[in-house]
Amino acid sequence: MAWVLLVLLAAVASARVMDSLAAVPRDWFEIRTALPDEPIHLRIALQQQPNKVRMLDKAALEMATPGHANYGKHLTRDELSFFTAPSDVSVSAVTSWLRQNAIQPSLDHDWLTFTTTVSTANELLNARFAWYEHKEAPAHPALRTLSYSVPDHIAPHIDLVQPTTRFGNLAARRSTIFEVHRLESEEVVVPGKGRVMLSGEDDLCLDRITPKCLRGLYNMYYTPVAPEDNKVAFTSFLEQYARYHDLDRFTEKLFPEARGANFSVELINVGLNDQYSWDDSIEANLDAQYLLAMSHPIPMIEYRTSGRGPLVPTTLQPDPPGTNEPYLEFLLHLASLPDSDLPQTISTSYGEEEQSVPPSYALKVCDMFKELGARGVSVLFASGDSGPGAACILDKGNNTATFFEPTFPAGCPWVTAVGSTTNMASERAAYFSSGGFSMYHPQPAWQKDAVDAYLDKIGDTYAAYFNRTGRAFPDVAAQGSDFLVSDQGAWTSVSGTSASAPVVAGMVALLNAARKARGERPLGFLNPWSYNNAAAFKDITQGAGVGCRGRREFGRRGARWNATEGWDPVTGLGTPLFDKLLEAAVPGVRNE
Repeated sequence: MAWVLLVLLAAVASARVMDSLAAVPRDWFEIRTALPDEPIHLRIALQQQPNKVRMLDKAALEMATPGHANYGKHLTRDELSFFTAPSDVSVSAVTSWLRQNAIQPSLDHDWLTFTTTVSTANELLNARFAWYEHKEAPAHPALRTLSYSVPDHIAPHIDLVQPTTRFGNLAARRSTIFEVHRLESEEVVVPGKGRVMLSGEDDLCLDRITPKCLRGLYNMYYTPVAPEDNKVAFTSFLEQYARYHDLDRFTEKLFPEARGANFSVELINVGLNDQYSWDDSIEANLDAQYLLAMSHPIPMIEYRTSGRGPLVPTTLQPDPPGTNEPYLEFLLHLASLPDSDLPQTISTSYGEEEQSVPPSYALKVCDMFKELGARGVSVLFASGDSGPGAACILDKGNNTATFFEPTFPAGCPWVTAVGSTTNMASERAAYFSSGGFSMYHPQPAWQKDAVDAYLDKIGDTYAAYFNRTGRAFPDVAAQGSDFLVSDQGAWTSVSGTSASAPVVAGMVALLNAARKARGERPLGFLNPWSYNNAAAFKDITQGAGVGCRGRREFGRRGARWNATEGWDPVTGLGTPLFDKLLEAAVPGVRNE
């Protein structure tokens, strides 16, 4: 009996915990234990070779740094695979381990995927899978575990297994839209003019944002040469569908020069294109309409990624959320595309609290954004809509502490995070605009001078509530309040960094098109270039991002990131001046 106990203890000791949560994350609740024979679809990220990862980090930074000999020398998909492929030893070790457990995985570069049963997954990973639901999306439970382990001899070959401990908070309608107001008619109130009919005229800029307002404010007059040789894209998750008839209505009223323009759709992870869905579509319509307004006539793609539809339905869960891993599904799709099919610019307006994402998942996803940048793709994310934070709680099991909440993926250093401004007459920081300092990612060298200057100004202010050495965001900002959007046949006023991200992405798409027409490579990963050209952004020095209201430390007024001279964690470097950006990207090209 003692011998059996020693064997069992040795078996336990030989397993390495890959990730573990002390408790069910905030706002999530277990609804039932998963049944042993319920199917589960898992994906294993094999560890890339450390020496080649370091080489790719160096190469990706060099090709994004103006003045470097390798600037703009992006990698093809095949060239990238040299840096990202796992070793044969890793592939063999993990594949053999799975086959010993009667699992036949499918290998795709550095990912192994397979479907098994919950009982097998529990035994394989020393886990306890159960169904959980978030309070904001009770109709969409998720199959998760609070911890998982792998044998010691396998652990060095694995980055992560998902979906396991990633609960997150990308619930239904969890985009970065802050406010939505339905308009009663095609009339709006303009100060000093009363009610006027909806149109793209300048009068509206005092009260609502239209394409004409934005193009005038940011000095945008450039028309690309051979636009058909370029692509710009936006992402839609969680049953959001951009609608063709709404885009037609938008262009007819507010952007007539683009009448008849449309977008193509690529479906990912059994995604749908339900033009008659009863579900909310305001985020997708906002993205489509304003990305088109800023990048026209460049061809536009909507990447529609399902986070719901089950890969394998079950009797008790006939319509569960499947993997609910939209970023991984989306990024794996892009990684599989030939170079000629990749867009040069991608805008995304979704996000969640960084601390709700396991570090291993956040780091892997961030690395995949780095790989896109290395292939010449500019990736932009909305920074979020809660100022320094919403609840401002640092989860530590059953204990909590006050802490500003950075957002994910905006806190990834390989994406460009976009905050919001308001007031057309005199731009100022929008009070909802999020920013801060990542908990997971260190401050990169390309922003050190700008961020250190800000930290020197604020001294010890809020020092206990954020990571001073973390990657700072946002990088830039743009208008984000009161955008006129056509949604399901009604006119709507929308505010949020969701509006700001496609505005900046549309400008970047034009810059990339101008470079291509000159025979130059696209900008790719933007941030070193942007910080090197800070003079091409209008510095925003008024307003503040406000959050953490009600916390004892801050009271009803809340905590505030103030907009200041130079970089700040609410508007970044400031708002883009397109004529100056165009001159920096393609010297000598006329802004007309």
